[in-house]
Amino acid sequence: MAARSSFLSVMVMNIKRTLLTTTALLTTTSLGTTAYAENLQHTQQLLSIKQCSQCDLTGAGLVLANLAGADLSGADLSRANLSGANLTGADLSGANLTGASLNGANLTGANLSGANLTSTDLRNALLVNAQLFGVSLSTAYVQGTVGIPQYAGTAEDFYAWGVVEAERGNFAAAIENYNQALIIKPDFAPAYLGRGVAYFRLRDVAKATEDANKAGELFTTQGNTEGYQTSQNVIQAIEVAQNPPKARRGGFSLGGALVSIGSLLFKLISPF
Repeated sequence: MAARSSFLSVMVMNIKRTLLTTTALLTTTSLGTTAYAENLQHTQQLLSIKQCSQCDLTGAGLVLANLAGADLSGADLSRANLSGANLTGADLSGANLTGASLNGANLTGANLSGANLTSTDLRNALLVNAQLFGVSLSTAYVQGTVGIPQYAGTAEDFYAWGVVEAERGNFAAAIENYNQALIIKPDFAPAYLGRGVAYFRLRDVAKATEDANKAGELFTTQGNTEGYQTSQNVIQAIEVAQNPPKARRGGFSLGGALVSIGSLLFKLISPF
């Protein structure tokens, strides 16, 4: 019993950390306003020959730059602005990307192994086939990021990212994150429930019902009463959607139920 309690405590701490990170950006208008001197010689070298290993590119302005295949291994790109840059196949292994903006950047096939991604803005970036071995995304901003490899996050991380995407109305991305969480942890009941809600919002009633029922079964087995009740609320909401006139006579509010369920997804394993 003590071991299970300890495990749950660690899991809650991980979810808290991830949700605090992913939701913090929603109330932040920028990553920083302090100006830093840019090493123009290194910036020019990078843009001209795309070879800048170990370069000092702190605070460099590289918005929309074409850096496909560039060698930036070990470079200091802290606070650099690489928004929308083409970094396809680039070597960023061991690079310092602390506080850098890669918002909307194309990092397909890039090597980010060993890079420092502390507070890195990866929103809407493409990471398909990118290498992220030995990195931590726990404090990076990944809303809308596509292609995060399974090994780059825990089940709790992917669940938290899924909840945030669902809150943003990006249900397809939420489902992808829930899928990753369930591959890592097949009995992760909250991920089934979250995925069921996302399917429901995409009007896939069959899959929504299947996931809600599966979540209910797992919550029951795991002794999570609140989770089980929430899964039943989802099932009831699905039934109401199938027969709205009857729902009106009973006084059940479909919209209110969805809002309540969405809020509870945050609470299930990360009570603040």
